[in-house]
Amino acid sequence: MKKHRYGAWWVLGAVALLSGIGVTRAATADSPTIPREKDGVVADRKLAGPEQAHLAVPEGSWLGGPGVIEPIDRERSLSLAVPGTVAAIHVKEGDDVAAGAVLLELDAAVERSALAAAEADRAVAEAELARTSNGNRREDRDAAQAEVRAARARAELAAGVAERLTAAARGGGATRDEVERAARQADADRASAELADARARASISGSRVEDVLAGRARLETARARVAEAEARLAQGTLRAPMAGRVLQLKARAGEYHQPGSGALVVLGDVSELRARVDIDERDVGRLAVGAKVLLRAPAFPGRELSGTVLEVGRRMGRKNVRTDDPVERNDTKILEVVTSVEAGAPFVVGQRVTAYVAVTPP
Repeated sequence: MKKHRYGAWWVLGAVALLSGIGVTRAATADSPTIPREKDGVVADRKLAGPEQAHLAVPEGSWLGGPGVIEPIDRERSLSLAVPGTVAAIHVKEGDDVAAGAVLLELDAAVERSALAAAEADRAVAEAELARTSNGNRREDRDAAQAEVRAARARAELAAGVAERLTAAARGGGATRDEVERAARQADADRASAELADARARASISGSRVEDVLAGRARLETARARVAEAEARLAQGTLRAPMAGRVLQLKARAGEYHQPGSGALVVLGDVSELRARVDIDERDVGRLAVGAKVLLRAPAFPGRELSGTVLEVGRRMGRKNVRTDDPVERNDTKILEVVTSVEAGAPFVVGQRVTAYVAVTPP
């Protein structure tokens, strides 16, 4: 009996709680059959004026697709292959630059010192090769000839002394030891004269072929080191690969650049603009080069700009442009179409547009 009484109380508590929740909901909720006034206003809202005209599909047979504005030859994201601190920036966004213009430089004190050392080594190698190839100077050759004459004179004098002593020794006027010493002196002076004569001939004929070849090899090595130092120095300088406009500058002086961290400068040739449009794979069979194109952008409601199809892609791919439409299909394949843009169009590189391509009905 006690257990049954507690169970009854539990059931009565649950019924009371559910009844309270129902009353609260009824008091705070609108009638389920009568819409709220603000919901009706949203449901009846209609676009009017230029916005409505912008959303309307052109009359006729058209293929529509999202696109993006780009330079005539696409934009170039430029970076450097070496790390370093950004020392100087020579351009700003919006500048028009010529091909080869210096855009940005990294600190290159170490590279400049290495280049100066390599150039000094090259100068030394050039001087050594010139000395080896040209031989001795005229003054050096004259001095060698003078040494030959002096050595020959000493040799003749020593030979004469040796002859006189030999003759004197026959009559007892000179000892045997004096005769031998005179003979040895004569032999030594004759050898010195022969050595001086050989040196003089070498001075006149120049260096050996082997010495010249070795000097040339040393010079080529020095030149290669200079070229290497110049290349390392050039790696820290970012130059424009083409004429164009600086669309974006992502570096600041004093920042440290690490290769692979992203572009430093974005460059593009905006002398003409193009639109790159995604066309659904279901419609690629109706595309043709030269077809008329209408371009619209949310930034210019009610305004249409014309163009023509310049290129039709040769490979299917994934979407490049997202419209942020909640019902957009993102898993479909597309084919890229490049169109011209009429001169004077107010578009900006990277701006999204809607393109309509004229087609001939099947």
